[in-house]
Amino acid sequence: MADETPITEIEKEEERNDALLKLVKERKFRTLRQQLSEMNEVDVAAFIEELDPEKTVVVFRLLPKELASDVFACLELDKQQHIVNSITDKEITNIIEDLSVDDAVDMVEELPANIVKRVLQNATPETRSQINEFLKYPENSAGSIMTAEYIGLRKSMTVEEAFSYIRQHGVDKETIYTCYVMDNKRTLEGVVTVKDLLMNPYETLIEDIMDTHVIKAMTTDDREDVVELFNKYDLTSLPVVDGENRLVGIVTVDDAVDVMEEEATEDFEKMAAMTPSEKPYLKTGVLEMARHRIPWLLVLMISATVTGGILAKYENAFAVLPILVTFVPQIMDTGGNAGSQASTMVIRGMAVGEIELRDVLKVLWKEMRVGVLCGLTLAAVNFVRIVLFYPGQIAVALVVVVSMCITVILSKMIGCLLPMGAQRIGIDPAIMASPLITTLVDAVSLTVYFEFASHFLAI
Repeated sequence: MADETPITEIEKEEERNDALLKLVKERKFRTLRQQLSEMNEVDVAAFIEELDPEKTVVVFRLLPKELASDVFACLELDKQQHIVNSITDKEITNIIEDLSVDDAVDMVEELPANIVKRVLQNATPETRSQINEFLKYPENSAGSIMTAEYIGLRKSMTVEEAFSYIRQHGVDKETIYTCYVMDNKRTLEGVVTVKDLLMNPYETLIEDIMDTHVIKAMTTDDREDVVELFNKYDLTSLPVVDGENRLVGIVTVDDAVDVMEEEATEDFEKMAAMTPSEKPYLKTGVLEMARHRIPWLLVLMISATVTGGILAKYENAFAVLPILVTFVPQIMDTGGNAGSQASTMVIRGMAVGEIELRDVLKVLWKEMRVGVLCGLTLAAVNFVRIVLFYPGQIAVALVVVVSMCITVILSKMIGCLLPMGAQRIGIDPAIMASPLITTLVDAVSLTVYFEFASHFLAI
């Protein structure tokens, strides 16, 4: 009997969603509610995302109260907006009160003003005050992505008292694994993990087991710097303090991952010569998408006139030796690819903190050596190809391979220097990626090629 092909997780999810959708159509809401209550909130949100607007609110209202807010936090902005517009004030109150502060702040920042007004009107004064406090922090700062839902302990507590406090106050906290030790003025003094508590007797003082060497961020630190700390130290949460070292919140690893995804997406879009968009691809309108792309296409199109000018300058060389035109695309493409390789590696290294501006000479020296090795290898292979396909054109072959070797070396140098130069003057290095570097390298490669051809071939 032949082995059956195992069902993938994606196929299982599709089958489950089809079954749930069938329950919606058949209006078997009791069964649907039971099945949804047993699912993870992320999976429930993914199912709701696929529903028509009129069915979205019906299904959302079936969710148990404790699950509804978690699902709401996982939904896309347009779904959140539709739900808020369709439910009662009491239901809005339940959602906003059950949401973690950072999720509530994210929602308030993105939703239209009229909806935000309604949401805040239905929040308790305490919740509204917390949200407004978090909204004061600069955009893309550590303060804008932190949450105030953490466990704070006193160093005078015993392990037994700490456990009692965690049981009493830890239900609604984002994390209870790492606890933060503060004095009466909320000054951060140390951290202690649940593992530390479990491994010590009940009578042990927190002061005796806490770690006083705390890795922390300031509220005004850039969120990319926060992500670097998570990557460097393999953290699950990071305390955020104000200018007086008072603990005001923590950043959890799930929020750090969200920042990583957003920053990576933004860099990819910039590297592809597009203005970054915060909306998902399928939910971005055609006009908006075109508006994001057209400015860069115009810049690159106009900058490409430099290449046309170089070709026009050497049109006499074409007339004397037409075979030279045959190798123009090859040299341009090779140079552009070589430059893109270098820029991609440098941009990535800078993004993860492996490369600093002070490393510019080390990076340049390395890329020069890589360029020499790549250039010589490509030149050797290309020389054999030209000799075989164009017999008797040894001089042309030498011009092409030498030009290619020089072009590859220069392209590697340009590719590594441009991103570092961009960061030096305060521009996002991702902007200096493939399209822009290719345009610049095309001009350099053509100039090298035709100058060398003009002198070596005397044309």
